Amino acid sequence: MLAEWAGLGYYSRARNLHACAQQVVQEFSGKFPSDPKLLEQLKGIGRSTAGAIAAFAFHERAPILDANVKRILARLFAIEGPIQDKAVNDHLWQLATELLPHDAQNMPVYTQALMDFGATWCTARKPVCLGSERKCPFTKDCQANLSDLVLALPKKVVKAKSPEFDCDMLLIRSGDKVLLQKRPSKAIWGGLWSLPETPWRPKTKTSSATPELEQLLTTALPHLKLDQLLSLCKKCSQGIQIKHIFTHRRLWMQIWELGFSKPLELSDPDLQWVALNQLGRYGLPQPIKVLLQGLSQARDGDLKK
Repeated sequence: MLAEWAGLGYYSRARNLHACAQQVVQEFSGKFPSDPKLLEQLKGIGRSTAGAIAAFAFHERAPILDANVKRILARLFAIEGPIQDKAVNDHLWQLATELLPHDAQNMPVYTQALMDFGATWCTARKPVCLGSERKCPFTKDCQANLSDLVLALPKKVVKAKSPEFDCDMLLIRSGDKVLLQKRPSKAIWGGLWSLPETPWRPKTKTSSATPELEQLLTTALPHLKLDQLLSLCKKCSQGIQIKHIFTHRRLWMQIWELGFSKPLELSDPDLQWVALNQLGRYGLPQPIKVLLQGLSQARDGDLKK
């Protein structure tokens, strides 16, 4: 499943979708519950998503509170506190609940209209009320508009700069095969196949010393015998450095290219030798996928000469 999802990001969502489907089968006899409280118990479904499912699929009077709705309510009622604060968030949930239509049959159209209004009219940077082409229907009721606070609301806490990290990755090849390692399910790129890597370390402004081959092997593959790895390794050269930006951090990956005389025998199921022409069967992180595709294309080009 993760091979099909590879490249889309948010890999936890794929795992949550699968876990949610299993949960619905096991705990609810294969039928999605209509109660928002029960929906919240499903893997990967939070309060707002539960409200949306209940409103659209079951016509339940359940509020939603995504980023668009938070912005609408904060402006309509001139709520000036940071929306990340619990007290402010609770207040927004209360307002979202109080504004629900009395007739449950109107929930789908109301919920969709609310989402669309925030996405197309009450936008973050260019709301309709500040333009001249269209007139917002809430102009006379919006407290932010009446107080000239439209762009000032909702308030957000300034995020700290994303931390940056370094790591070394081993591109170990033997003939047309490359050594891949399955990542832990709860790690970044959880459950995908990647290159063996050293632990992440905070990025420093000064360039770090070039690691010795023994250091790379023992830190990236600590469970394998070092003497056996060294006996098979016939080449080690510094490859490219790849920068990858995650949602909350940045990673600099230094690639080290190692050539083995023959594939190392493996007993660990999380380590596999994979032929370059079989990489499509494996879920790979996007930067690693691009790197290995380049190797595969270069190999195909050599074969055609």
